[in-house]
Amino acid sequence: MPIELTPSQALGLWHSVSLAQVRVDSRDLTLRQLAILLHIYLVPPPHTVRGLAATLGVTKPVITRALDTMGALGLVDRARDDRDRRNVVIKRTVEGALYLEKFGDLIIDQGRKQPK
Repeated sequence: MPIELTPSQALGLWHSVSLAQVRVDSRDLTLRQLAILLHIYLVPPPHTVRGLAATLGVTKPVITRALDTMGALGLVDRARDDRDRRNVVIKRTVEGALYLEKFGDLIIDQGRKQPK
């Protein structure tokens, strides 16, 4: 069932989710990093640096920097593609899946608290 929100309500929800996320998790992802992470976990694999760059309309170095940060946080992993060693395949991790599951729960919780 679709959720009907006014622009102000949608921004209020995003604001409360952002505040709650900052309070409960010290990992401070940029909006770009979060978009990449969500893409990796919500769109069926395989995911490559080249493919992510094309999807987001950015350069490969931009994706690489974001993956470096998220890899250091344990949210994603990378490996060379065995079939084509030029490609780097991005792998999901248990830690990344748990992070997004908790983030989803946080969105639900904040959505329930929003005034109607």
